[in-house]
Amino acid sequence: MIIDDSHYDVIVIGSGAGGGTLAGALSRQGKNVLVLERGGAMALEDQNVADVDLFRKDRYHPRNEQWFGPDGDPFAPQTTYALGGNTKIWGAVLERMREQDFGEVTLQEGISPAWPINYSELAPFYDAAETLYRVHGKAGVDPTEPKRSGEYLAKPKPIESFLEPLRCALERQGCKPYDIPLSWSEDQDDPSGDSQLFGLEVSDLDHLTVQSNAKVIRLHVSPSGRQVKGVEAEVNGDSWLFNADVVVLAAGAVNTPAILMRSGNTHHPKGISNGSDQVGRNLMNLQLTSILQLAAERNNGRYGRSLGVNDYYWGDKNVSFPLGHIQTAGGVLQDALFAESPPVLSLVTKMIPDFGLERLASRSVAWWAMTEVLPDPHNKVWLNNDQIRVNYIHNNREAHDRLVYRWIDTLKAIEADPVTKVVIKAPTHARGEAPLSVVGYGCGTCRMGEDPANSVVNADGRCHELDNLYIADASVFPSCPSVGPGLTVIALALRLAAKLS
Repeated sequence: MIIDDSHYDVIVIGSGAGGGTLAGALSRQGKNVLVLERGGAMALEDQNVADVDLFRKDRYHPRNEQWFGPDGDPFAPQTTYALGGNTKIWGAVLERMREQDFGEVTLQEGISPAWPINYSELAPFYDAAETLYRVHGKAGVDPTEPKRSGEYLAKPKPIESFLEPLRCALERQGCKPYDIPLSWSEDQDDPSGDSQLFGLEVSDLDHLTVQSNAKVIRLHVSPSGRQVKGVEAEVNGDSWLFNADVVVLAAGAVNTPAILMRSGNTHHPKGISNGSDQVGRNLMNLQLTSILQLAAERNNGRYGRSLGVNDYYWGDKNVSFPLGHIQTAGGVLQDALFAESPPVLSLVTKMIPDFGLERLASRSVAWWAMTEVLPDPHNKVWLNNDQIRVNYIHNNREAHDRLVYRWIDTLKAIEADPVTKVVIKAPTHARGEAPLSVVGYGCGTCRMGEDPANSVVNADGRCHELDNLYIADASVFPSCPSVGPGLTVIALALRLAAKLS
């Protein structure tokens, strides 16, 4: 084993939305920070891919890595080990959780638990997160939008011209479509924002060290078991040991609990900070269904996400429980998540030539329906002979089905509107659910709470059982809102940076 001669103020494990943001913020405060990132720099040609090749290759699946599902069968996860982590393929949609999302919410199948912090406490960090990531948007349109201190600093990016008539058609149906908030850079070759760009690259380089190709294996504790004293990692085939005053795990909702469980010792026989037996449990992953419309006019299939609809977020005229969020997918040839889990379109991608797939994509308009789920201790990440196992079954299914059919009814009404010319009636609307391999929206496996008996970290993200170990990713979420977790992870990272200053 090689023991690193340097001692750092903070070691951050992972460079995604939480880790990259936190490392950059701490370095700007003058902390000496080491980032351990399992991957390296992603090649520009692999970023913002807009081509039929997105369907042809497992581009965003780590080589030689398999996880195992509830049936025991292996699967390749859609996850990115690279500088910037999964923000490299996240679509750059950065939504705030709604104020009510931080309290108890009655879902159709149970109570979604409250957070130990409220919206007002996180609001200033949401502001800072939107500024840091150059989020483009427009306030005051979405009726569910939480309170803000002011307008977005940047106006929404112009949407594809054929989507404007769809916006108007939705308004005629009584919906209130809005421009979804997007992180955007000024780089035409790499336009969507990510944590490499707005986290690592805006750091104080005199105080930041990034070690790429460093797979963290386990954490080593002091004789008392109360402090992490060493971080063991494989770096380009060699075993290394790094040390710091503070260690922060930001490896994601699957790998963060895996590292904690892999680090078991006499003081922590079930894994570090797992005296509550909650590490790895309560895995939540947004229910995601893609829905296709037929376009009357050709589009290029290469554009980002743009419109959102929250008219059914808290229910509709028929039910009083939450249903979820709707947003346009990106162009069929550019949305990495759609390429992972498309509906009928996926059945023909392996059998037709590229020009045929191009033609199908050009006649499609894709939407995402997104519904939250409840924490369940039986939905969990665990290790079997060091292999990652994921036991997961969606709950709150009926509410999600209601959202899907409610949205299909809306699409049919749009298509029947004689004023609407950009989409046409279809005998059916092809749809498909995101598979287990889509883990980018995962959360909850190291949830925060005030009681160490049923949580892993406190409201600041510090592990209950250790004095210098923190977690800064979506695994700390006590509940799973119907909007993506990205902006909340960034805001929590900035809040943690302020706590550690």
